[in-house]
Amino acid sequence: MKFLFDIFPVVLFFVAFKLYDIYVATAVAIAATVVQIAWAWLRHRKVDKMLWVSFGVIVVFGGATLILQDETFIKWKPTVLYWLFAGALAIAEFGFSKNLIRAMMDSQIALPEPVWRRLLASWIGFFAVMGAINLAVAFNFSTETWVNFKLFGGIGLMLVFVVLQALMLARYVEQKKAD
Repeated sequence: MKFLFDIFPVVLFFVAFKLYDIYVATAVAIAATVVQIAWAWLRHRKVDKMLWVSFGVIVVFGGATLILQDETFIKWKPTVLYWLFAGALAIAEFGFSKNLIRAMMDSQIALPEPVWRRLLASWIGFFAVMGAINLAVAFNFSTETWVNFKLFGGIGLMLVFVVLQALMLARYVEQKKAD
């Protein structure tokens, strides 16, 4: 359910683009993110920081797209978001010695310190590469191709990455059970 909740604006963006155009799709994505925040607040009485960051980025870049009638801004939005996540992970680790991946997952799995570092590095790398791939698709292919990539390619790559991470972590879960 969390996954579906997270991709809700992307799916609506895709549908609105297919039915109308990039500007309607952008407005729909902004509205969908507002709905996400309202739902999270009503349901849990709190909103995740990542959702607030996503909201800020969609409002700024989506708003610029709508006001200036220039799709360049919305095409930059995923890259900015990916690079913000990569940057936050890197700054927390190298600036404050805080592994945010470990902070999120520590209660669910026990890992040796080198594995936590490798996991963090892989997430930083993944977000950095995803940002670059988004730019490559956004500015070397049609807007329609970019929108298709945003839903199917971006989410597909995320799923493959998460599955690979799960397979890597499965070794440690099995070791813990055997111990």
